[in-house]
Amino acid sequence: MSWRLWICLFALCAPLRAAACDIALVLAVDVSGSVDHEEYRTQMQGLADGLRDGVVSEALVAGQAALLVLQWTGTSRQRVVVPWTQIDSFESLEAFAARVETAPRIWRNFSTAIGEALAFSAAQFREAPECARKVIDISGDGSSNEGIMPGEVRPELQRQGIVVNALVIEGAEPLMTEYFWENVILGEGAFVITANSYEEYPSRMRRKLLREVTKQISDGKTDSRSPHL
Repeated sequence: MSWRLWICLFALCAPLRAAACDIALVLAVDVSGSVDHEEYRTQMQGLADGLRDGVVSEALVAGQAALLVLQWTGTSRQRVVVPWTQIDSFESLEAFAARVETAPRIWRNFSTAIGEALAFSAAQFREAPECARKVIDISGDGSSNEGIMPGEVRPELQRQGIVVNALVIEGAEPLMTEYFWENVILGEGAFVITANSYEEYPSRMRRKLLREVTKQISDGKTDSRSPHL
């Protein structure tokens, strides 16, 4: 085969590789004042272990997923702790998970600015690889009490075609699952997974990742408290 033909084939295949990413996923972790040291470590370890799950990891690698982790709390306090990484092998997945479980906590003892966390998360997609889906995966245990409200950022999230899913930890405030259903999640197939305590967080995070990254899990809006999920 001539070198000219090789170049032509490379040029034709390049757009296919660029579009091969199935999902760009922002993992937004709550580090507000209601989250203590042990609860923070449970979140980060649970997230790392969920990414390492056999079914989740295979789906991430097969879909060439792009992942980013950020921490958020009150107004103007959002920061990327693990930047965009394309998961193109199990080695890259393990390296990413290792960075997640060792990431230090940046803030403590601040308020809860969910709207600002969503706006900051949405801005990160400007630097993401081109992917078929853009999803924000936000975890939290309290309602927004500072800064712009979640409803104020909805129009821009919708314009960008971003889906927002949530993992809610009950206990710090009443009826948090209902609050996130009504005020935070957004987009086709968006859903809430509930952990009734931080001890349940790791298993619920695995369940949420399974639902986000595997095709055999239903995309319908089903309340995560159902025993069938």
